[in-house]
Amino acid sequence: MPELPEVETVRRGLAPAMEGARIDNVEVRHRGLRWPIAKDFEKRLKGKTVDGVGRRAKYLLVDVSSGDVLVMHLGMSGSFRVAKDGEEGKIAKYHHEKAKSATHDHVVFHMSNGATVTFNDPRRFGSMKLVARAKMDQEPLLRSIGPEPLGNEFDAAMLAHACAGKKTSLKAALLDQRVVAGLGNIYVCETLFRARLSPKRQASTIADRKGQPNGRAVALVDAIKAVLHDAIKAGGSSLRDHRRADGSLGDFQHNFLVYDREGKPCPDGCKGTVKRIVQNGRSTFYCPACQK
Repeated sequence: MPELPEVETVRRGLAPAMEGARIDNVEVRHRGLRWPIAKDFEKRLKGKTVDGVGRRAKYLLVDVSSGDVLVMHLGMSGSFRVAKDGEEGKIAKYHHEKAKSATHDHVVFHMSNGATVTFNDPRRFGSMKLVARAKMDQEPLLRSIGPEPLGNEFDAAMLAHACAGKKTSLKAALLDQRVVAGLGNIYVCETLFRARLSPKRQASTIADRKGQPNGRAVALVDAIKAVLHDAIKAGGSSLRDHRRADGSLGDFQHNFLVYDREGKPCPDGCKGTVKRIVQNGRSTFYCPACQK
């Protein structure tokens, strides 16, 4: 499933095609996504101008002039294909093989600037939902999501406070969207390696008895921000379906230090070997020699 860097990459690709343009028409070809698309979906969007394309955690947020927000999730295999005046790629293109099949084109937005934005999702785990801007704070999909890791307010004190008293593993805590938004299995593994912290370490150990951050919390926050910035710059990681705005693969998978590198030497040169374990049903990759 796409994580924060992949969703941010998609957001940056959609923004030039949608921001400032009017939605002249909406085609819903299949309402049966993760949740059924509302019957008034087209009516509420047609003729409205897109004021902005944003992101919250792993959700795309499209603000429209009516006061509604289109909340979208890519699911497991969702992607967007953008064409300009009938020709793909003038603004952005997502034309990898799975997205070429019109059978899986479920929603199409026709924009006043000549762009056509098509949502393609073979597995149909993606979702689209219109929420009134005034009610976004109460929206169940977003209500319990934690702080944005790239936000200015996210720091060692905030993370330490969220982890204080937690008996779960540090990896499980970072995957908890209530603790920090948008992190998934890949980037948590990479973050913990950069911070030199074991994924098996108890989450509460990044805080003192008063819940104040220690050196581990500082290192962890620095690593989270660095990994995400690097991944976004590389266009995300392409392991299955993700493509970036120009239709090419994301490159960050070529920069993995530990993820999916079981049995290979520790890239830090500590003479350790990358190990794979299973935590909460997910593969964890780490160096037991230098991650403590």
